[in-house]
Amino acid sequence: MSVRTTARQLQGIVKCIEQLYPVSYADHSWDNTGLLVDSSFDTKNDQEIENSPFRILLTVDLTQSVVEEAMNAGSNLILAYHPFIFRGLKSIGPSDPQQKSLIKLIQSGISVYCPHTAIDAAKGGVNDWLVDGISDGGRNLTSKKVIEANPDGVPEVGMGRLIKLKNQISLAEAVRKVKCSLGLKYIQIATNSMGETETPSIKTIAICAGSGAGVFKGVDADLYYTGEMSHHEALYYKERGSHVIACNHSNTERGFLKMLKTQLAKQFSLNEIDHVTIRISKTDRDPYEVV
Repeated sequence: MSVRTTARQLQGIVKCIEQLYPVSYADHSWDNTGLLVDSSFDTKNDQEIENSPFRILLTVDLTQSVVEEAMNAGSNLILAYHPFIFRGLKSIGPSDPQQKSLIKLIQSGISVYCPHTAIDAAKGGVNDWLVDGISDGGRNLTSKKVIEANPDGVPEVGMGRLIKLKNQISLAEAVRKVKCSLGLKYIQIATNSMGETETPSIKTIAICAGSGAGVFKGVDADLYYTGEMSHHEALYYKERGSHVIACNHSNTERGFLKMLKTQLAKQFSLNEIDHVTIRISKTDRDPYEVV
């Protein structure tokens, strides 16, 4: 199903996204954020199209199944948390599955916006959401600070969070909170205290969605909570007497899409942008399964 989107429509939607998550918050040393596919068309006046529903599909990863889902739903825009274009393209052809998706999206008139580390860094973004999940919505929180501060000095913006709890919790309790907040049955832990997991010993927690080991360097905490880290990184923290919780990369991000949907709807309303519907992908999932 092909859709039509005017440049003015798309610009209004992107403006709202970037009011919440400015591109300047992203880590531009390696990340590729912003409007990566612009399938809109320029027109002086096409009121009929601009008054028609604008459909947004939220996903973490832009897989082939998500592309098909967006096409079947008549989506105008896919907001994909992870960028699916990282390297420069010298040619585009259907033999590469990601490039095949790119061709389909453009042919179907679907644009793609990827916020990634802008959402990681922002106040109220994915890392603050993870903090709320393990600190009872902030009720068991004494302090929270950004680990890697925003280079422009924007307060409460940057990569990772280091929190201090009012009341210590046990590793077993931390595991229960993480599973509940992320909706997971299984997670991974690394600890030197397997026989004492119910003993309250966790006061400080370093948190980073996705792959957090690079952010955690030089940070001292009782617990390191992230999506993934390497064997040697996890072993290091275990050997120094700390705990690690790892949930698979995108599992620390996907649950935030519900919060993002609410935030976007509010922002569109504040900007008096009507006729927008927002759906969360039903086919988007972490590539790993526990069997």
